[in-house]
Formats: sequence, C-alpha cells, structure tokens
Amino acid sequence: MNLEDLKYPIGKPNIPKVINPEHIKTWIEVIENFPSELDYLTKNLSKSQLDTCYRDGGWTIRQVIHHCADSHHNSYTRFKWTLTEEAPIIKAYYEDRWAELFDSKFAPINLSINSLKALHAKWTYFLKGLTETDLEKYFIHPDGNEKVKLNENIGIYAWHCQHHYEHINQLLIRKKWK
Repeated sequence: MNLEDLKYPIGKPNIPKVINPEHIKTWIEVIENFPSELDYLTKNLSKSQLDTCYRDGGWTIRQVIHHCADSHHNSYTRFKWTLTEEAPIIKAYYEDRWAELFDSKFAPINLSINSLKALHAKWTYFLKGLTETDLEKYFIHPDGNEKVKLNENIGIYAWHCQHHYEHINQLLIRKKWK
C-alpha cells in the first residue's frame, strides 16, 4: 500500500454540495454505530497490538481510539456553540500534541470506548432533533476562516468515524490479526 492509501484508507472527505435528509440520516447512523463497532473491532487486542502504529509515522491503535474520543467531544461542543451563538469562531486544538499526552499514549482504551458510547448516544439524540434551519447554521474554523455548516459537519464526522475505523481495520488485516 502506498502512503496516501495508508493515510486515507477510505479517501478524503467528499461532502456533497447539496445535502439532503437521506445523507443526514445515513451519517447519523454511522455516528450512532461507531462506538460499538470500534469496541467490537478492538476488544480482543493485546497491549502490544494496541501499541502498534497503523502506518510508519502514524499513531498507535491506542492513540487513534483516544483521538476519536477527544475529537468527537470537541465536535459535539462545536454543535452546541453553533446553536447558541451567532457564527462562533471555534477553538481549534493541536490533535497531534493531544495524541502525545500521557493518557493518549498509555490509558486503557475502554476509557475512551466508554466515553464514545456515552457521547455518541447523547450526540445522536441531539442530531436527530435538529431542524433544517439548525442544520444550515455554521461555525467559523480559524484555519482559513472557513464556514462549516452543521449539516456538513455531520458528514465530516461520519467520515471521521469510518476513516479511523479503517485505519485500525486495515492494520488488523495486514497483520493477519483479524
């Protein structure tokens, strides 16, 4: 596999210009199911396997799982800001630095798996209650002052779930651990 395929095993995000209710429904289902699918994928991995990088120069499986919990928590908060403030400028964070923190490198994965299960249950409930007007609201990402509508962000995070799931899944296949 080439480096680009290892970095983006499902390709880069491709969010349609026109987002319809079926897109939203499908994306919410991905977000809803991600924690249990990730749990099932990783529940029998050894410490050594969890500490294996999915690619040269990439994160370990453990770091990927903790990253998902961190990133999805941040995203959920961004949704709340967007619905309670007018076009908020969100706080970006250095995900690479967060991945190097002690908890990301060494904590048991069940801490983040359990966090993801609780967060995604609440997040999914929240997302299913958004109106078409809500979905058109946006936040400003400070990198490039990019406007990100909530409907787009649902698609981005459905992609994010699948993206990181496949990082782990493809490693397990390559190593014949699955």
